[in-house]
Amino acid sequence: MVLTLTEIVKIILLILLVVCAVSVNLTKSLLQAVVIFLSYSSVMCILWVLMESPDLAITEAAVGAGISGTLFLLTLRRIRAEENESGTEGET
Repeated sequence: MVLTLTEIVKIILLILLVVCAVSVNLTKSLLQAVVIFLSYSSVMCILWVLMESPDLAITEAAVGAGISGTLFLLTLRRIRAEENESGTEGET
């Protein structure tokens, strides 16, 4: 059985997906978790292209990396702003 280059790339990307899925659950930093999630979504987008499903790839890129990533980052920013506000109120 001879693997083509495309099949090898798919296998590597699938392994990377599993690594991203596990590491996003094990990381302590919320920012790192968001970045790992965005990389997971990007790898999934590439896999959809390799599997000849461009409609799913576009959707994954738009929703997974685009909208979800933006919402996660904005939420993280708001959480940190509220933590800073509550931290300064407690000191005075």
